[in-house]
Amino acid sequence: MRDLFFRIKEHDRWRGEECINLIPSENHTSPRVQEILASDMSRRYTLPFNQMVHGSLVENAYRGTKYLDEVEDLGEKVACKVFNAKYASLKPLSGHVSALIALISTCERGDRILTINAKHGGYDGYMQDYMPSFLGLKVGYLPFDGKTWNLNAEGSVEMIIGKRPKVVVIGSSFILFPFELRKLKRACKEVGALLLYDASHVLGLMPWNFQNPLREGVDILYGSTHKTFFGPQGGLILTRQKKLFDMVSKKMIWTILDNAHWNRIAALGQALMEYDRFGKDYGAQVVKNSKVMGEELNDMGISVRFGKMGYTECHMILLDEKGMRAKQKMSFNDWAVKLERSNIIADAVGRIGVNEVTRLGAKEEHIKTLAGLIKTATKRNVKREVLRLRKGLGLDFCP
Repeated sequence: MRDLFFRIKEHDRWRGEECINLIPSENHTSPRVQEILASDMSRRYTLPFNQMVHGSLVENAYRGTKYLDEVEDLGEKVACKVFNAKYASLKPLSGHVSALIALISTCERGDRILTINAKHGGYDGYMQDYMPSFLGLKVGYLPFDGKTWNLNAEGSVEMIIGKRPKVVVIGSSFILFPFELRKLKRACKEVGALLLYDASHVLGLMPWNFQNPLREGVDILYGSTHKTFFGPQGGLILTRQKKLFDMVSKKMIWTILDNAHWNRIAALGQALMEYDRFGKDYGAQVVKNSKVMGEELNDMGISVRFGKMGYTECHMILLDEKGMRAKQKMSFNDWAVKLERSNIIADAVGRIGVNEVTRLGAKEEHIKTLAGLIKTATKRNVKREVLRLRKGLGLDFCP
């Protein structure tokens, strides 16, 4: 037991105090969010029922829930305010679970969905062998322009009209630029399809600094709450249509979820309030930092893709593997392993995200210093310099 606790404390010290994290799917939560996660709500249930059971009305299957229910309601209201929704659920346990709920609520076995292929950065979970196979859905892949790293909007419109899918899912794990949602929505409307947006990676840049999906015609917006959005690990679902929200709510409890982890919901409510106050400025700084990172690394000889387009409009940049193999003589995995020895944490698939380091107060000048350390870390250990930079940062965009 001592060994377990020791390892947890060592992890917290190393990752939380000594490393600089550039994984685009992770972020730093506030002390208040962390405190809520450890609260008594971590072991409680609530299940509003409002049905007759054995001749008596049961309002809630559990008692002692009044604060749980109030906290969930407050969180949903803030989510609606922030993301321009009318209905919100904070119950999904992750972005993947949000996607599963959205699909199971809007599709039936045998239906066709269209999405972005994984080879163009689409989420692997939407590929035929994963969620679609489990749900009995057929998958088609929207035309993609590799030169602009975005959907071919006109080709996608033609495919939607020609294939007449039940659902079109937009979103990507290697996202860089906003989508032309209004064009896609018009095509979906023509054939009676629903347009869904998986915002897992860019939720913390909406609606101010990337795009505003529900205002641009998306039917359901959902995603993770711990990537660019600085909440606890989890998910949420948003819509402006009562009919769709009722469909989602009906399919959620006892199908995908039972206990929705109320400490997480309460912590997400706190993060939503923080985001309502600081999210616009935070997202703007994320995009600035991301562009600077792309430019600095590329100028230092580390090949970054899409420089002619400004590298990115969100939290991440994509490295060029061919260029890295040619210039640095290493793979993405080799590169990530070398960086980790210097306490710079990056994923092994060629993405760099500045969302967490921005939450820790990094501005453009810090990013320039960090880019130099990344370059040097492939040749020698720069752990001391990284620790010095990390100690100069502190949690920002936070009450």
